[in-house]
Amino acid sequence: MQTVVTAERLWDGSSLHQNPLILIEDGRIDSIATRESSELPACARVLDYPGATIGPSFFDVHIHGAAGHDVMEATSPALEAVGKFLASRGTAAYLATTVTAPLDTTLRALDGIANEIAKLPEPGRARPLGIHLEGPFLSHEKRGVQPAEHLLAPSTATLDRLIDAGRGHVRLITIAPELPGAKELIRHAVSRGVRVSMGHSNATAAETRIGIAAGATSATHTFNAMRALDHQEPGILGIVLSNDELYSELICDGIHSKPDIVRLWWRAKGAERGILVTDAMAAAGMPEGEYQLGGFPVQVKDGRATARGVLAGSVLTLDRALSNFVQFTGAGVEHGLRMLSRNPAAMTGLDHRAGSLVPGRAANLVAVDAQGKLIASIIAGAPVN
Repeated sequence: MQTVVTAERLWDGSSLHQNPLILIEDGRIDSIATRESSELPACARVLDYPGATIGPSFFDVHIHGAAGHDVMEATSPALEAVGKFLASRGTAAYLATTVTAPLDTTLRALDGIANEIAKLPEPGRARPLGIHLEGPFLSHEKRGVQPAEHLLAPSTATLDRLIDAGRGHVRLITIAPELPGAKELIRHAVSRGVRVSMGHSNATAAETRIGIAAGATSATHTFNAMRALDHQEPGILGIVLSNDELYSELICDGIHSKPDIVRLWWRAKGAERGILVTDAMAAAGMPEGEYQLGGFPVQVKDGRATARGVLAGSVLTLDRALSNFVQFTGAGVEHGLRMLSRNPAAMTGLDHRAGSLVPGRAANLVAVDAQGKLIASIIAGAPVN
């Protein structure tokens, strides 16, 4: 059965269109036209969203869990629960993100996650398109809640073990560029097809530039777990905000960064290099209480996830990040959609699988209102409740 999706506007991943008519068949986009140029097919199911903007489904490159489960559980039930919840909030793709843990624990998790990635997509679920290693090559000074006892010095041999355990699915790794041997490690990661994001870092401006020259292309949860900005020593943050080629993650929950800082970040990075992420952990979508993040306990109260008094991920969802971004900055919803879809896909090299709506692609899309509020999530052509 054919499905037709109509709305006021379409942002397809590159440009805006008025009065779109999207024809979907067998879970894939068959064609994109306008209501003026095409007639509704007979017997087609029509999903009409008056006043809404249609865009590509969201892609979260930094998420540790949701719905009571941590991705490092690395089991089918855990990732199924995470995927169902994310799909209900507009996310169709994500990078399953690890935290620093005993090396053997991480290797087992990577093997399990790789098994799940290799499976065929399931209806109504977000799909992990790869793995993000947040650690273990991070700064002790800026580790946040990352366990100090499991942080490791940069080692290409250790990185190879991690990449091999992920069986080609490690797409991104966060590294502190100031660590001895980090330059060589970044180069090695890039040579193996892994994108590098700089974060959990106390790097100076010079050390950050070295990391970029070695191949780093992004920054992990900008402002958080980073050397503070100083007018005499801009540090990693000064370079992240001023380098026009570097992508930059932001957790837009109003807790990790206040609205004024979100506006500063938006002015610095703009629509082409900003990436909105959640850094969500198992408590996302759950009541307040105690949950696990990579094996250690996290308390969630009043919307804040903390461990030992330090922020430990979030309970944010990307639909909420979008509406927060629009509210905090006054930017058009299409700019937020880009930072939730096209930019993360481009940064990770997965723009052939996510981030835009074109004929032949899976019909994964969202409908949002002018304030960025999610109206509908559609995965493989079917609305998700």
